[in-house]
Amino acid sequence: MRINGNAIKPGMIVEHKNALWLVTKSQSVKPGKGGAFNQVEMKNIKNNSKKNERFRASEEVERVRVDEEKFQYLYQLENKLIFMNLISYEQIELDKEFAGDKLVLLSENDEVIIEMYNENPLGIQLPKTLSFVVKETEAVVKGQTAASSNKPAVLENGLRVMVPPFIEQGEKIIINTEDQSYLKRVE
Repeated sequence: MRINGNAIKPGMIVEHKNALWLVTKSQSVKPGKGGAFNQVEMKNIKNNSKKNERFRASEEVERVRVDEEKFQYLYQLENKLIFMNLISYEQIELDKEFAGDKLVLLSENDEVIIEMYNENPLGIQLPKTLSFVVKETEAVVKGQTAASSNKPAVLENGLRVMVPPFIEQGEKIIINTEDQSYLKRVE
C-alpha cells in the first residue's frame, strides 16, 4: 500500500530502495523556508543498519503489510529462541539477536506476537505489561527525604528499574514493556 511521506510513523515497515526498513523514529519538520518534510530514522530488517531519510509529503513509499501470529516462547537453546505457534503448534527457532533488547523481558511460556512477511519473521511484540519479582532493592530510611523519590531495584531477570520507596524485596511488580518502567505493585 502506497502512503505519503508525511504519513510514516514509528513501528511501520516500509520498502525503500529495494530493502525493508523498520521505522524507529519520525518527526515532522516545518522549516521557515521551503516545504515541510518528515525526518525518519529507519533500521534495515536484514542487516540492522540504520538510516536517516527525509520524506516530503509529495513523495510516496510502499508500506509493507505484515501478518501478526501468536506464539508462545518456550525456551532458549544455546543461541536460539524456541517459539510455538498457538494455532498450528509448529515450533520455530530464531536467533537470540532477533529479540534484541526485548530478550531480557522474555520468560518461558510468555505469549508474544511475531510479525511475519512472506513467511519470514520480522519482529516481535511483547504484551504491553509483564510482572516480575523484585530480587533486591534498598531499604528506605524513614524521614530520608522530604519528597517521595524512587529507588533502584533489580528484578528476577536482572533488569534494573526505578520503583517507589514502598516496594520491598520479594514483591511482584508490573512493568511497562515499551519503556521498561514501573507501573504498579501486584496485590
